Amino acid sequence: MLSEHGGNITESQQFGDPDTGLFFMRVEVSSPASQAELEAAIEPLAGRFSMIWSLDVAGRKMRTIVMVSKAEHCVNDLLFRERAGTLPVDIVAVVGNHQTLKPLAEFYGKPFHFVPVTADTKGDAEAQLLGLVETLDAELVVLARYMQILSPELSTALHGRAINIHHSFLPSFKGARPYFQAHDRGVKLIGATAHYVTADLDEGPIIEQDVDRVDHTATPETLTAIGADVERRALARAVRWHAEHRVLLDGHRTIVFK
Repeated sequence: MLSEHGGNITESQQFGDPDTGLFFMRVEVSSPASQAELEAAIEPLAGRFSMIWSLDVAGRKMRTIVMVSKAEHCVNDLLFRERAGTLPVDIVAVVGNHQTLKPLAEFYGKPFHFVPVTADTKGDAEAQLLGLVETLDAELVVLARYMQILSPELSTALHGRAINIHHSFLPSFKGARPYFQAHDRGVKLIGATAHYVTADLDEGPIIEQDVDRVDHTATPETLTAIGADVERRALARAVRWHAEHRVLLDGHRTIVFK
């Protein structure tokens, strides 16, 4: 099929999951044919083998909304990487439940949408967020230390296109000041997990994890700073791999073709 359209395979990765019996493949090709022509050629083959598939233009920037609260390290890192051209996303808006990071968004020339959330307004706030996703034609929503729990309904609506980041102490050290709790317990590893958002809080399919080793000399403030650095690294990699269509869902796991 590809040769008939003057195509050439430039990158190919595959994996057969022995647990599920599913076969996964990511292929990059070059071809003078249009995307529509290639999709029309693939469709009969995909139907024949009951394939779940998608086709996109390599290098196209993915339209992205970034959700924030007050912590700036993750969103600042994403905005900087986008500006530097090292992250294939087009951040079309920053949405916050506080106005703390509005100046940062404006510094990068991004529209900031203030959507406050209370127990009484949570439904309206989530409806407003979904409205922004549709209006801005956003393909990805990144929770960059957004300190609100998404409802099961919103999590379902954003299935496979919302990424969250959190420290990897969970389920230990829940709640406020986790790094101070970790210091009190003498932890030796500081980690972060980037995962897809699901209705099960912080238990979605894991895309990336990162870790730094620490010792007894680290203060709570040092642990917090190290944790922020680990979080931004793990999140940036997860967003890049998703935007490059390198992450495939395999039930509650992911296949990541790096």
